[in-house]
Amino acid sequence: MNRREFLKIGSMGMMAVALAGCGFSAPAGNISGQAAGSAGSRARTAGEAARSGSKTLVVYYSATGRTERVAKVIAKERQADIVKLVSLPDYTEADLDYNNTTSRVSREHDDDALREKIQLEKAVPDNWSSYDTIFIGYPIWWGIAAWLVDAFVKANDFTGKHVVTFATAYSSPLGNSGKLLSEMAGGKGQWQDGICFTGSLSEDKVREWVKSLE
Repeated sequence: MNRREFLKIGSMGMMAVALAGCGFSAPAGNISGQAAGSAGSRARTAGEAARSGSKTLVVYYSATGRTERVAKVIAKERQADIVKLVSLPDYTEADLDYNNTTSRVSREHDDDALREKIQLEKAVPDNWSSYDTIFIGYPIWWGIAAWLVDAFVKANDFTGKHVVTFATAYSSPLGNSGKLLSEMAGGKGQWQDGICFTGSLSEDKVREWVKSLE
């Protein structure tokens, strides 16, 4: 999706922000929304704490909370550990405003060098070597994965791991976002394109997809 097409959904994106707190009913794919770096959004619940013996890990980035909701359903269904990616510095609401050509995401979109400088609060999850299945989730930004996910992929060795990608967007497909991430991983690991959840969703739809992978 090019910038012109992205901006066409700006008004729809504002509606998504208003609905973001209403379960899965809010349209996805909008970047601007609540700041991802609030103390509450970083806190891990007891259910998200690492459980010894688990072989599956769900790693995700979420700008508005929508990808996070999907990630938590997947983690529950697979009895998996879950980790949220946080950039340093973290994205603010103003940073995520794609309607502003001078916002952080807009500048990073236009300049690959800025994306290369993105750092994560924690790039390598605890007990990384113990996981054999990794789910990686992200919102679609300009037709590709939210680029701070790149930093996570480049920082880890996926040798021997089965990786499944999933995403959220207003209307964009998963496209080649997963393929691009696998290339960043240097061809290590077995990568599988998953699904991009668009429009109105329900937890049942996410569960059905997870079960289809088994």
